[in-house]
Amino acid sequence: MLSEGKQFLMDMGSRISKRRKELQMTQEQLAEAMNLSLQSISCIELGKKGIRPENLLRLCRCLDISADYILKGERSPKQLEGIFLKLSDMADDDYAMAEALIDHLTKRKKKS
Repeated sequence: MLSEGKQFLMDMGSRISKRRKELQMTQEQLAEAMNLSLQSISCIELGKKGIRPENLLRLCRCLDISADYILKGERSPKQLEGIFLKLSDMADDDYAMAEALIDHLTKRKKKS
């Protein structure tokens, strides 16, 4: 069983990796943008090492994401804004389908 600290680093690294991939950014590009080595980015994403506070701020700027999401997995209102805009532009049938999908996914998450 993983220690709480190790699990924290792995979860944080996973969120960083996921966001980087959403932006279609390579580890090399992120490393360059943050002025860090590729090895540092890899170790952070794999949960092998933590990130210094000043680098966390740089990371958040590079990935256009909040520190709350990186550290705790909590999405900010700014992150959700894009989804709200997309939902507001949907036709009624599509909106109903999206709402049903969200209901299904949130119920499934509560079961796990």
